[in-house]
Amino acid sequence: MAEYRVDELARAAGTTVGNVRVYQDRDLLPAPVRRGRAAFYSEAHLARLRLIRSLLERGYTFAQIRELITAWQSGRDLTDLLGLEQVLTAPWSDEPPTRMSLAELAIELGEPIAPETIKRAVALGVFERDGDDVVVRSPRLLHTCRELLAAGVPMPVILHLAGEVQRHTDELAALFLRMVDKHVAPTDSPEWPPGAEQIPELAERAGRLRPLAQATVAAFLARSMSRSLSDWVAERLGPLLKRQYPKGS
Repeated sequence: MAEYRVDELARAAGTTVGNVRVYQDRDLLPAPVRRGRAAFYSEAHLARLRLIRSLLERGYTFAQIRELITAWQSGRDLTDLLGLEQVLTAPWSDEPPTRMSLAELAIELGEPIAPETIKRAVALGVFERDGDDVVVRSPRLLHTCRELLAAGVPMPVILHLAGEVQRHTDELAALFLRMVDKHVAPTDSPEWPPGAEQIPELAERAGRLRPLAQATVAAFLARSMSRSLSDWVAERLGPLLKRQYPKGS
């Protein structure tokens, strides 16, 4: 079995000696074996170190990583736990991003693109800058923007609308997340974290959330738009129709 000194371990794992010390201080990495004044790490240390780095890159905190490792050591299957995490955090959109130059973007939208527009769109997460190009994260939103511009809606108004919609969808996402936390994956339950035998069913239930959430929001939005448009027609067009087509005419 291979053995590593601390600098060799850090190099093999693609990290720094300082990080190795931090992970040991946080009880994430076991202490090395000491022979005299020298400390030696094993392949098991390297595997653990790579796991820690992978979890950190996925957004886990040190406390969460410690809990996962504890669960793993107590007999739960860490692969299953991470599989559940992947189900819950997988992207909810199947749209492939589109890369284009600023000139191509201007042609797509039918008007020149001001730097402030790009800055605002990047802040909203609609675009990403990549050198001289932009990466459009949602071609559907780009299509919607083009159609609104063609209908006469100014770009600043479209961006304001996008920000408002984003704010409300964030609130909806938080609402669904509270439901998940309470009923689907109750993390405050004495039975959390779940056992290995419960993970597949939990992952399957979590995977059904995407179409259910999207269908729920779409159905309620359709109803709200129908009511709002009916009210708008009655308020805005009703008086006009009465003037043009008075009773008895």
